[in-house]
Amino acid sequence: MTVRPRPIGVTLALAFLLAALPAWAQPSPGKTPRIGYLSFRSDPSPLDEAFRQGLRELGYVEGQNITIEYRYAGFSPDRAEALAAELVRLDVDVIVCTRGSVPAQAARKATTTIPIVFESGGPMSSGLVKRLDRPGENLTGIDNFTGELNVKRLDLLKEAVPRLARLAVLVNPSTPGAGARLRDLEEASRALRVRLHAREARQPQQIDQALAGLARERPDALLVLNDPMFFTHRERIVQLALQHRLPGAFQSREFAEAGGLLSYAPSFADIFRRLATYVDRILRGAKPADLPVEQPTRFELVINLRTARILGLTIPPALLLRADHLIE
Repeated sequence: MTVRPRPIGVTLALAFLLAALPAWAQPSPGKTPRIGYLSFRSDPSPLDEAFRQGLRELGYVEGQNITIEYRYAGFSPDRAEALAAELVRLDVDVIVCTRGSVPAQAARKATTTIPIVFESGGPMSSGLVKRLDRPGENLTGIDNFTGELNVKRLDLLKEAVPRLARLAVLVNPSTPGAGARLRDLEEASRALRVRLHAREARQPQQIDQALAGLARERPDALLVLNDPMFFTHRERIVQLALQHRLPGAFQSREFAEAGGLLSYAPSFADIFRRLATYVDRILRGAKPADLPVEQPTRFELVINLRTARILGLTIPPALLLRADHLIE
């Protein structure tokens, strides 16, 4: 078989094209890709494994043909910034930011060249991207859509607790977008003739005090706005809700599994698996600016029937039929 040499003009054109590619699209023969994984949580989560599963499905096995540098910010914005800068110094190929907009904002501040893949609610309202179809700069990812679901959770809570007239709301005002989400909830509650009583908790030690203050308002139910800190302390929040006999609507199925009445949320396991798809496309040469920000495709309504019995509630059959999971 005769091997024909590539024409000199083609070779020069390819060399010019490769030189013009941005840093994230440059091929690195023989180099094991290194992923920075920056979470706003304080410790590992089962969702981290969902991300690794997504990578394995695409042919990446941690410790064999890919390296992951894990960093957990412990809900501290300052810590997130320090860890993002550390990942940049490690010269990772991609930074994956999870559990809210704070890690992505920290990574964005640390680098304008390393691709950033985020999992966050409201990336436009928080200023991460200007458009969802063409996010621009070096960021892209998945809008987890959780903040927009609070009104839906209120509707479900009203259906589960028909007598609902006074609603307690737990909010962390430090969370980006919390004010806008609370205003949306206030508008929806007026339409339902439900009166809101909101209390703030910025730190874990303020949760007990906030819920005790809400309980003194004698509400009929509780809605907890989305926040990574609340997720971490979900068992304590659910315990206090039951102690005050408050049916609750929550941001993820883990709250319902811990004893909350119901949750309505996207499938975070599915979202974290899909983050791996972005990583794969970027490692293959795609520009983050050209990868549209996606939204969830799977949502889950989880109802805890044990909790309903403890609270003396009878869940309407129509609501039970719509549930994706029932905890007996």
